Order: sequence, then structure tokens, then C-alpha cells
Amino acid sequence: MAVILGCSLVASLQPNYVFAQQNSTAATQPPALRDGQHDFDFNLGTWKTHIRRLLHPLTGSNDWVDMNGTVHVRKVWNGRAQLEEIEADGSAGHLEGLTLFLYRPEAHQWAQYFADSDEGVVNQPQIGEFKNGRGELYDQEPFNGRTIFVRFVWSDITPDSHKVEQSFSDDGGKTWEPNFVATLTRDKETSTGDERPLPAAASASIGARDFDFHFGVWKTHIHRLQKPLTGSSTWTDYDGTSVVSKVWGGRASLFELEADGPAGHLEGVGLRLLNPQSHQWSLNWANSGDPVLTTPMIGKFANGEGQFQDQEEFQGRIIMVRNGFSAITPNSSHFEQAFSDDAGKTWETNWIMTFNR
Repeated sequence: MAVILGCSLVASLQPNYVFAQQNSTAATQPPALRDGQHDFDFNLGTWKTHIRRLLHPLTGSNDWVDMNGTVHVRKVWNGRAQLEEIEADGSAGHLEGLTLFLYRPEAHQWAQYFADSDEGVVNQPQIGEFKNGRGELYDQEPFNGRTIFVRFVWSDITPDSHKVEQSFSDDGGKTWEPNFVATLTRDKETSTGDERPLPAAASASIGARDFDFHFGVWKTHIHRLQKPLTGSSTWTDYDGTSVVSKVWGGRASLFELEADGPAGHLEGVGLRLLNPQSHQWSLNWANSGDPVLTTPMIGKFANGEGQFQDQEEFQGRIIMVRNGFSAITPNSSHFEQAFSDDAGKTWETNWIMTFNR
């Protein structure tokens, strides 16, 4: 785990600036950071996994359960990002989740965003990097009413196996307690295809098939307002391709966009997740120029149209953002994004996409 198609484009609409500091002598320059954009290449493919989970972390418990399952990892942005799907079963029940990996080239760090199919919500990311063949990623998050540190370690990496370990710390990182340990072995006999059947129970979930219309490859035309909320009427156009693929049998999907126009090149990824409890979708977006998932758009489909909204910061102000899918046919659809800086009283459209199969 931004709107371009089911994700907010607010971040995409703002200019990106790269500041380079030139030092007078080489001696004062910091050491060059290594390019880590291929660090997770080892993870691509299909894997058999054995998982051990600690049932009650940070309680002194030693009650572990075992699970066995499959992990499938595909490229995004030609390898500068990845989508990982995991499905496993054991005595404690069923696990189904996904992780979106995004590489941040300016920071030379990776971010991994996890979502569980029971909730359909992307968690805050763990951030980190690889050194000497070992990856360590961290974040800080609430757990049982306390704020703790979380650490993910990727280690013992070979072409056909690796290990993943999650640990918690409630003493500021002085000590760590592992609570999730997975060993992965490459499954050379399993197909790496992306299509997975939608289970009958999942198919019955309200909203589970809302985005079925959008699976496939699309010619995409973009009409973009260059300076939203300024009174400007200057638009620019892009043409490109969108690819939408199934995740979790259709209860989630991955949207990849690449387009070119007079204003330059656009490349982005959208992750759409169904929350089976609220029957709403969250639409998460990141662009390759600033690979960070933005605030998700939340909403649902009714009467053949999808409406999604959120509240975001844009050029120092808090505004409302609205996305909509309409004019849906088997071979075409229409998408619009609009901003409001008066609490939804008026809306200004700033991004229009038309899709043709």
C-alpha cells in the first residue's frame, strides 16, 4: 500500500521539487546511499510458507500456533514495487492478507503496507532498508492500548528460500519479542498466474463484485486541470494504458496506470480493498514520483455508480475530495475527481479519465 482511479490524486496534482545541495569540497559530502530498488527481487514468484504465530504478544505467553499456506508475489512498476498475497490455514483459523511494497528512491528505503481481508484496510507502513543481505523495517503503532515499536526482518535469503520475522518492543527498542515467524520455500510447480477463484462465501459479500467491470487492459485518456482551486481553466491531456488485476478473487484489485502528455509522464498504482463488515471500498493511491500511499478514499457503489470521498490537505488547506465512477459498460467507463474548499457546497472537477477496453 493518491487518487487516480479510485485513489486520491491530490499528491499527484502538486509539483514535486528535488533540492540538491552542492558542497564545496568532496570531504564534506555525505557517503552515497546504495540503490536498493532491487532488494526485494528475491521475493518474486510463488512460495510455500510455514508460519508460527504467538497468540498473545507482550503478555509473557509462550502459546504458539502453526499455519501452512502459499505466498504469491508479482511485480509492480517493473519491480520498483511489488504486491504480495498470502493465504494460510492452521489450528487458529484462516489467514488471508496482502502486502504492497513501495521503494522510495530519494530515501533509498522501502515501505511495506499490509492489509487483512477481514478488514480491508491498509495499515501504516513499516519503513526500512537492506544492509548486508538483511532487511529491517520499523514503525510505531498502538497495541492493546499502548504505543509500541514493530520490527520486520527479512533474512536467510537464498534463491529458493528466505525467512520473515515480526517482533514487538514496548520498552523503546531495548528488547524485542518475536510473534510471527515465516519460512518460505519456492514452489517451482505452482503456476504464477494472477487469477484466483472467488470463494462462494466471499462472492455473497455485499459489494464483492463492484469492481468486476474494471478488470483487464484499457486505453486511457486523461483530462487534467493544471491548477485546481485557483480559478484556472487550463487543462492538459494524457494518453496511456491502465491494467486492473484481481486480488483476493476480486474483493481487492490492483490498478496500474501509465500515460504520457505535454506535461510529462504519469505512472501510478491504486490498491482497492473491500471492507466486508462495512461493505465499503477503500481506494489507496501512490505515484512513482512520490511512492507513498495517500489517504484512502472511502465509499461504495449504488445504482451502477461508485462514489468515494475523503478529506485531505492541498496546498496548505484542508479540502474535501470526491471520486466517481459512472457510465459503466462492458467495454468502457468514466472517472472524475473533484475538489471542494467550502465543505462540499461546491465542487470543481480537476481530473477526468475515460477507459476503453
